[in-house]
Amino acid sequence: MGDRDMEDIPSTEQKALRINLNKSIFGTFSEIGAGQETVRNFFSVGGASRTIAKAVSAYGKEFSDAIYGAEEDGRYVSESRLRKMLSYELELIEERIDRKKHNDKLFFSFANTVATIDYSKKYQGHGWVGLRYQTKPDEPYSEIILHVRFHENKALYQQNTLGTLGVNLIYYAYYHYDAPKSLLRHLYDHIDKDLLEIDTINFSGPCFENVDNRLMSLQLIRNGMTDAVMFAPDGHNMLLSDELYNKNVLAIRGSFRPVTKVNMDIYERSKERFLKEKGVTRENTISIFEMTLHNLSADGEVDEKDFIDRADLLCAMGQTVMISTFKEYYRLVEYLDRYSNAKKVLAMGVDNLIYIFDEHYYNDLTGGTLEAFGKLFSDNLKIYLYPYKNPETGELTNSNNLRVPKQMHELYKYFKHNKKFVDITDYHEEYLNIFSRKVLKMIAKGEEGWECKLPENVTKLIKEKNLFGYKK
Repeated sequence: MGDRDMEDIPSTEQKALRINLNKSIFGTFSEIGAGQETVRNFFSVGGASRTIAKAVSAYGKEFSDAIYGAEEDGRYVSESRLRKMLSYELELIEERIDRKKHNDKLFFSFANTVATIDYSKKYQGHGWVGLRYQTKPDEPYSEIILHVRFHENKALYQQNTLGTLGVNLIYYAYYHYDAPKSLLRHLYDHIDKDLLEIDTINFSGPCFENVDNRLMSLQLIRNGMTDAVMFAPDGHNMLLSDELYNKNVLAIRGSFRPVTKVNMDIYERSKERFLKEKGVTRENTISIFEMTLHNLSADGEVDEKDFIDRADLLCAMGQTVMISTFKEYYRLVEYLDRYSNAKKVLAMGVDNLIYIFDEHYYNDLTGGTLEAFGKLFSDNLKIYLYPYKNPETGELTNSNNLRVPKQMHELYKYFKHNKKFVDITDYHEEYLNIFSRKVLKMIAKGEEGWECKLPENVTKLIKEKNLFGYKK
């Protein structure tokens, strides 16, 4: 079923019909919140009785709870709800269809739970879409679950887009599962990327046992499907909006190639200080190690192995990782503000602050520097600064003696006066001579002494997996 060489993209109707005409594919459709837009495509092309065991839209909340059970948080548009829908419907198929009589059947359960744009257009619309299915009658189920955001301004348009997406998902899950990157791109067949954002996706099961979901997250960014993704230490992709909701945020940007003792000192000292701020606790705070697509690029190309190497190191240290397209810091803060009104801290080396005060950084903004700073230095944001030590002169730089361009002096003084900059003073002075680029060269060249510049578990992983050019 792995048709890799389809030269022409079939229409939505052709895809639905091909599924219907496949005598083995058989399952259920459960769709909540936007009508039955996916299954409608299968009904309309003919032959649906071969494919559709049941189609349901448990739209009423009490009916939905009676079927799938109530959610602890009361939400109906959630991953938890989607998973309950998929599980319940598959259990019914297994219970009601005799496998011995239908030993060629490939069962599936398709579900979505969404909220389209509201009448006042205050909420744009989003939802969860998922498929649990078989490609062989005797194999365990594979699964694809994704989260979408709608950018169309009418509910009818969003419903139509959702229906097309659902057909694409089912079709390519069956006929393109052996090429997951291609499958991901084809989810946008006949859909304009400006109209729909896919910001989270996870693959699992026997069809995708060799798929690294972090790489799938990276594909979302590279393909222009979303601006930011996040994954947990276990490599599972997470929905940013859920993870950030009402959370205080500590963000550390870097290339982390590799993670050094300086990176961890910035993080640990910043977190200790942040937790002393009023209203900030471990329970209501999330720490993020963020890399931009630019950080991951070499000569304009992203080296996927290099990305995974860095991700492995951060995940091994228990860190949550975010990948974004936000080259400018103000865009990162603007994005975080979209999902959290709580306190935020950007932790960085003081030398990076110079780039923020470079007016050429903001040439693409109509309002230039003032517009960028208005977005960056929101009421709830502070920048924690780790000092820089000049390796030649030994001079130490912090917020008190940082040299910014002359035309930026007054702005800098204004933000410093308003305590937007906080110097980290309890740093490890011996770490100030550690520079990741130098460490990277030492590893690649087989020089001695690089181990002491990295956390112990990072050194261990580099040696075990031969990362960054390390050779035994």
